[in-house]
Amino acid sequence: MQLEIKKHIEDIRKAAELIQVFATGKSLTDYRADALLKSGIERQFEIIGEAMGRLNREAPKIAAGISEYKRIIAFRNLLIHCYDVVEDVVVWDVVCIGIPKLLQEAEQLLARP
Repeated sequence: MQLEIKKHIEDIRKAAELIQVFATGKSLTDYRADALLKSGIERQFEIIGEAMGRLNREAPKIAAGISEYKRIIAFRNLLIHCYDVVEDVVVWDVVCIGIPKLLQEAEQLLARP
């Protein structure tokens, strides 16, 4: 695997891990009430989506190894371009349900030779 491709996957892994760290011990209520928490989590989602988009352009077969990769890219675009209509509950659901799976898949891709 090319170094640049590994970098994109590592960026995805690291951002997903940071989301988990930020969200540990927190709830949807905390997310809604804490502008710093909300901003930090959304920034990491933006990084994930951007890195996923680059990975998809440069190595689409590898990007396809991450389930929902197209939805991840679309979610990034939504956060950036339609920030005013993004529902907190949707973001929090992705934090709780999507991020653990994404982190696992990124780690599996990085473990490949």
